[in-house]
Amino acid sequence: MRNSNQIGKLPPQAPDLEECVLGAILLESSALARVSDLLKPDSFYVPSHRRIYAAICALFAKSSAIDMMTVVAELRYQGTLEEVGGPFFITGLMGRVANSANIVDHAKIIEQKFIQREMIRVCSETITSAYDDTTDVFELVEKHQGDVYNSVKSTYGRNDIHISDAVKGRLYEYQKQSLEGLTGVGTGFTELNRLTNGWQNTDLIIIAARPAMGKTAFVLETAKAAAILHKVPVGIFSLEMSQEQLTDRMISSESGVFQDKIKKRRLEEYDWMQIHNKIGPLVDSNIYIDDTPGISITAMRSKAIRMKERYGIGLLVVDYLQLMAGTKDKRGNREQEIGTISRGLKIIAKELGIPVIALSQLSRALESRPGINGKRPLLSDLRESGSIEQDADQVAFLYRPEYYGYTEDEYGESTAGIVEVIFGKNRNGICDTVPLRFNGALMKFMDL
Repeated sequence: MRNSNQIGKLPPQAPDLEECVLGAILLESSALARVSDLLKPDSFYVPSHRRIYAAICALFAKSSAIDMMTVVAELRYQGTLEEVGGPFFITGLMGRVANSANIVDHAKIIEQKFIQREMIRVCSETITSAYDDTTDVFELVEKHQGDVYNSVKSTYGRNDIHISDAVKGRLYEYQKQSLEGLTGVGTGFTELNRLTNGWQNTDLIIIAARPAMGKTAFVLETAKAAAILHKVPVGIFSLEMSQEQLTDRMISSESGVFQDKIKKRRLEEYDWMQIHNKIGPLVDSNIYIDDTPGISITAMRSKAIRMKERYGIGLLVVDYLQLMAGTKDKRGNREQEIGTISRGLKIIAKELGIPVIALSQLSRALESRPGINGKRPLLSDLRESGSIEQDADQVAFLYRPEYYGYTEDEYGESTAGIVEVIFGKNRNGICDTVPLRFNGALMKFMDL
């Protein structure tokens, strides 16, 4: 796209400003620090300007002095001096500006032109691929969404901040408290709130368990609590269950009508009355469900960003991690693929500034361990990747002794309807166990 354009127009460019920026850096080498986070060599449209800026960056990386002579020497070393116009051209750049006063403004315009060119490139590639009958249209949409976002998003990262501003910002946050005095999104459970102080922004929380422990039911309860009690919009990516199945579960939990009756459509008149009387808060809440099966981490990131922009979601739920598609690189194994997914989820949490709760399966290894304590999950039971443990800020396991036939715990207390939420990792707090009550007929978790 730098040399030609399919619709006969010149690509967006600002060669005069490129010369001004290069000249300002040659005049005052300290000026490079003011634009190095804005510009990379590819930001420049003119090939000779790209090579000169690349040489300047190479000198900077080696902690060498940056002036006309060192840049000329570096270009000669790289074998590109004559391609850029020789020493005479380098000297001419210094005559383009008197100082570096406006270098940041010039650099921003250059970067904007670069983003415009990237947008044209991405859209042109998408159009070409769309004409190809062998193209998987859904993969094309995913790729286009990711490429467009990467083209237009800020490439500058977070700006630095003076400590005084950072302290003032934190003190302001200290004064803000949600319901129950929490600093994060309420979990919906009293003891769990005390342990976590709510699900914290930018955290990746892994809820892991063997099948039939109630992972989905648990995460739906905490999602409903966030949306209904704390008025926090919630996004749910359901890879295992359809949106109809999730909705049925939430209606059952909220109304108190057994899920089996809803599933078999055996609803009596009083069941209808109970549903209509109880589901108002659920209907009025802001919960957004995406049940795309086998979604990739790239597509999920794009959709999560749109959810954040459109609905202001403050909590994201993924059910569940192992059903996601990772890299399409066939050379990688499943462990590497899961590692890519867990890192991607952590990046989404940081990028959107919200908690991300992801469900995960556990390996079968714990099934062979004897005794009631042997069945309690450990971090080593996380399935397919140690990266999950590494990337997560919190890892909580769900364990129901009753499921394994243990009717009493080691102290002789009944385990009927008891679920233990065992924190195997809690980066910013203590690791403890919180007991909850589970009603299987309603698929509902409650405080003990």
